[in-house]
Amino acid sequence: MSPPGTSDPPVRSVQRAFAVLEALANRDEAATLTSIADELGLAVPTTFRIMRTLVAEGYAQQVASRRYGLGPGLVRLGDRREHWLGIWARPVLAEVVDELHETANVAVLDGDMVVYVAQVPSAYGMRMFTEVGHRVHAHCSGVGKAILATMPDEQVRALLRRSGMPRLTPATLVTEHDFLDELSRIRPRGYAIDDGEQEVGVRCLAAVVPGWPAPMAVSISGPSTRVPIAATTGYAEVLERAATRLAEMLATGAEPGTRTTAVGKGQHG
Repeated sequence: MSPPGTSDPPVRSVQRAFAVLEALANRDEAATLTSIADELGLAVPTTFRIMRTLVAEGYAQQVASRRYGLGPGLVRLGDRREHWLGIWARPVLAEVVDELHETANVAVLDGDMVVYVAQVPSAYGMRMFTEVGHRVHAHCSGVGKAILATMPDEQVRALLRRSGMPRLTPATLVTEHDFLDELSRIRPRGYAIDDGEQEVGVRCLAAVVPGWPAPMAVSISGPSTRVPIAATTGYAEVLERAATRLAEMLATGAEPGTRTTAVGKGQHG
């Protein structure tokens, strides 16, 4: 999609370079030039020129004889992505805190783990497990559950088998069967709950950011005594509006420092 206010056609060479990176990212092992060319419908010489440029810039690397994988340059881009997501998210999170009076977060799926990229704390000042930069397992966090609920069960199973399902509290779900049952309840409901599964006495609610290619969710977290189960529907309505607003801001390039009015007033206790 072109940036707002422009109608210039996409640059084919740039499209092809990103297609090569996507093809490398979708594989679990190094790929040959021929396999990438066949997958993308490109000539092998064209694929070679693109790959040679990506290797020179550090975004791809030759990891074996005539085989290629992603390069270390993408790590730096990933770090900066999280930094900028945090800048864009904070105004929306501030409105959630104004509305619900609990700490608000944004987290993204990074590999098989979830990493928190933005947070606006509540006025209560309670220190909790969720902090910017903290990486957590997806199976025991509200944000992780919300994100995994958007994926097919087979993809979820593969992720859980790679990451494991450690028990962090007595409430943590530690079997694939129980976790997939939980996802089947989240999908029609539209939001996820971490009920003391990551940290005893802490309840989190999360809603996925819709229509965004990077798996991402907005959440609130607070003591179970202040985030009662009876109020979760009202809290979730606020989170879902915030998630939609964040998706709109990211898609349209709205000024991240501008306060929004889309969060609205939810009915909560």
